Amino acid sequence: MGAHGGSGESTFAKLLPGSVESQHTWPQSATPLPGGIPVVLMARTNLSGLESARNALTQWASGTVPGIQLLGLALVSDAPGKLPKPLKDFAHLVGGGAPRVWRVPWMEQWRTDPPTAPDPRGMPAELRKLIKSVQVLIQKS
Repeated sequence: MGAHGGSGESTFAKLLPGSVESQHTWPQSATPLPGGIPVVLMARTNLSGLESARNALTQWASGTVPGIQLLGLALVSDAPGKLPKPLKDFAHLVGGGAPRVWRVPWMEQWRTDPPTAPDPRGMPAELRKLIKSVQVLIQKS
């Protein structure tokens, strides 16, 4: 689930077989799943993205979105290079509200050539780790 538009939700859905976009809303199921619907919350690392992630995590933690198994928060780099200290600190604070946090690095080539199907070639290790981790967590649930 993307916490906001441009979070990487649709790209990630293409990379993880069996996943679907939730159009920036908590998914719902007509028939409750044991353990809840597995969700990865996606957000960019800019101020607006981190605030949207914080708001979504607050909703989840308050119990107002039942039937969700939040697997974690994927923070997608909004620009190349290191995060400025204030954003790094805020990302750390926001991430404390999630069961786990993954960092997705800036992918310059995706600006003009986004992935259209799962293909680990050329993916940074952090992204391969995220996909593998989510697959393992879903299998366990």
